[in-house]
Amino acid sequence: MAASPSPAGGGGAGAAHGSGPSSFAFDSGLEIKTRSVEQTLLPLVSQITTLINHKDNTKKSDKTLQAIQRVGQAVNLAVGRFVKVGEAIANENWDLKEEINIACIEAKQAGETIAALTDVSSLNRPESDGQITIFTDKTGVIKAARLLLSSVTRVLLLADRVVIKQIIRSRNKVLATMERLEKVNSFQEFVQIFSQFGNEMVEFAHLTGDRQNDLKDEKKKAKMAAARSVLEKCTMMLLTASKTCLRHPNCESAHKNKEGVFDRMKVALDKVIEIVTECKPNGESDISSISVFTGIKEFKMNIETLRENLCFQSKETLSAMLEALLERMEDFTDCAYTSHEHRERILELSAQARMELQQLVSVWIQAQSRKTKSIAEELELTILKISHNLNELKKELHSTAAQLAADLLKYHADHVVLKALKLTGVEGNLEGLAEYACKLSEQKERLVETCRLLRHVSGTEPLEITCLHAEETFQVTGQQIISAAETLTLHPSSKIAKENLDVFCEAWESQISDMSTLLREINDVFEGRRGEKYGYLSLPKPMEQAKIAKLGLRLGLLTSDANCEIEKWEDQENEMVLYGRNMSSMAYSLYLFTRGEGPLKTYQDLIHQLEVFAEEGLKLASSVQAFSQQLKDDDKLMLLLEINKFVPLCHQLQTIIKTPLQNQVFLKVDKCITKARSMMAVLVQLLSLCYKLLKKL
Repeated sequence: MAASPSPAGGGGAGAAHGSGPSSFAFDSGLEIKTRSVEQTLLPLVSQITTLINHKDNTKKSDKTLQAIQRVGQAVNLAVGRFVKVGEAIANENWDLKEEINIACIEAKQAGETIAALTDVSSLNRPESDGQITIFTDKTGVIKAARLLLSSVTRVLLLADRVVIKQIIRSRNKVLATMERLEKVNSFQEFVQIFSQFGNEMVEFAHLTGDRQNDLKDEKKKAKMAAARSVLEKCTMMLLTASKTCLRHPNCESAHKNKEGVFDRMKVALDKVIEIVTECKPNGESDISSISVFTGIKEFKMNIETLRENLCFQSKETLSAMLEALLERMEDFTDCAYTSHEHRERILELSAQARMELQQLVSVWIQAQSRKTKSIAEELELTILKISHNLNELKKELHSTAAQLAADLLKYHADHVVLKALKLTGVEGNLEGLAEYACKLSEQKERLVETCRLLRHVSGTEPLEITCLHAEETFQVTGQQIISAAETLTLHPSSKIAKENLDVFCEAWESQISDMSTLLREINDVFEGRRGEKYGYLSLPKPMEQAKIAKLGLRLGLLTSDANCEIEKWEDQENEMVLYGRNMSSMAYSLYLFTRGEGPLKTYQDLIHQLEVFAEEGLKLASSVQAFSQQLKDDDKLMLLLEINKFVPLCHQLQTIIKTPLQNQVFLKVDKCITKARSMMAVLVQLLSLCYKLLKKL
C-alpha cells in the first residue's frame, strides 16, 4: 500500500481485487470516468446558455448558426457518455439505482432537447412546417440547460455517496480481519488470514488513493496522506510483530510491540473515515489554533483593520490576542534545546511587542477623539512598527526551529543508537539494552520537541499536519523499537525477533529522511519559493528516452510560437497574457525535461509541474471567457469554440495525472507530454484570436 507522508502525497498503489460481481476497482474507476465526462460537459452547458442570450434583432451569419448547432450536438454527445457511466454505477448499487436512473433519464432528455432546439438545419425549411428552434423557444433551451445541470449534479452526489460507502465497507472488512489476526494462535492460521488481510489492504489503498487524489482541500489531503502512510508502514510491522508473538508467546515485550501496531492502525483507519465522511470527533481542536505563525498572521490582520475602522476591535481583545500569542512562544523559550542567544532574542522581541501594543493603544485612543492628519500618520507609524516587530519575531522563531532540526538531523544521520540496539540484542546484553534504550528515548523526546517547534513555524496547514504526523510517528516508533529490542535481547538467537527489530528501525530511519524533506519544504515556504527537488529521473531505456525527446521537440517549438503571440500584446500585464506566459514557461521546462535538462529532475517534479500547468490553463480559460462577455455575438461564438477545445484538454491532463500507472513511467510521461502539446497548440490559437478581437474591440 503506497502513500506519501507529505501533503502532496500520491495515490495508492496496487490494483484493487474484485469482490464478487461488484468490484471495488470497477466502481472507483466509474467515479473517475463520471468526473471526467462532467468536466467536459459542464463548460458546454455554460456555453449553450451564453449562446442563447443573443439579441433578437441581430441577424445571425451562417458561421454563427453552425457554431450553435455544433455546441448543441457536443452537449448531447457528452450527456450520452455521462448517462452511460451513471447507469453503470446504478447497476452496481441497487440501493441508489432508482435515484441515479431518474437523474440519468432527466439528463438524457435535457441533452436531446438542447440538440433539437439548436438544430439550425430546420431554418432552411418553409415557415409553415412550424419547426421550433433556439430562435423561437429560448426559454425551452434555458430550461433544458438548467435541468441538465441539476441532473448531472445529482448523479455526481450519488456517485460520491457510493464511493464513501465503498471506503467504509472496505475499512470494516479490514477491521474484522484485524480482529481475527489479534486472536490467532497458530502460525499456519496466521499466514492464511494475513494473506486475506493483505488483499483487503490493497483494496483499501486503491480506494483511499483515488479519494486522496480527488480531494480539493489541501488540509484534508495532507491528513489522508498521513493516515495512509501509517497504514502502509504498519502493515509490514504487523507481519513481523505478529510472527514474533507467535514464536515467543510468553514474551511480554513482544505482545506490547504487537499491540502498539494494532492500536496505531485502528486510529489511522478511523482517521480515514473521519476525512471521507467529514465527521469530526467531539472535542477535536483545529490544529491551526496552536500554531504561532497562524497566531501572528491573525494578530497582524486585526491590527491592520484599525487603518479602516478604529472601532472594529476592542483594546482588551488585542491585548488578549497578544498575550495568547506570547504564551505559545513559551514552547520555544522553555525548550531545553533552544540556544541561549535565540531564547534571549525571542524574549526581547516579545517584551518589545507588548510595549509597542501599549503605544498603539495610546495613539488609537487619541485617534478616536481627534481626527487630524498628524494623529492618523502617527497611528500608521505605530501599526508599521508593531508589524515589523512581529516579522522579526517570525524570523527568530523560524531560525530557532530550523537550526534545531538541522543540527539534530546531522547528529543522528549515522543512526549510531539504532545500530547499538541491534548489536546488544543479538548479544543478549541487558545492561547495554538499558543504556541505549535510554539514549533512544532522549533522542525521541528531542525529535518530538523539534517537530512541535517546526509545526509552529511551518507556515501552511498541510505542513502543520505533516509535522504533527512526524511528531506522533517518532513518539510511537521510539517506544516500539525499545520493546522490539527487548524481545531480541531476551531471545538473541531468534531470527524473527531480529527481523522485527530491523523493520521498526527502518521505519525510524524513513521518518528521519521524511523530516529532512519536511524541513526543506518549511524553509522554502518561509523564503517564498517552492521546494527544490533532489535526485534525477532517467527513463529506463535509451529508446524511451529518444521517443520522449522527439515528443518534447514539438512542445519546444510551440512555446516559441506562444511567446511570439505574447510579444504582440501592448499590455503585458493583461491577465490573459500573464497566464499564457506562465504556461509557456512551464511548457518550456517540460520540453527541457524531455532532453534530460532544466529544473525538473524527477518524475514527481514533472507531475507537479503538469498539475500546475493544467490549473494555469483553467485560469486562462476563465479569463478568456470573462473577456468574451465584452464581444459581439459572432466574435463571442468564435472565441467560445476555442475555449471549448481548450478546457477539456486541461481536464483530460488532470485525469491522466491522477490515474495511477504502476511501473509504466514512460507511458504516463508520454501521455502527459502529448496532452500538454495539444494544450499549447490551442493556446497559440487562443492568444492569437484574443489579440485580434481585443484590437477590434
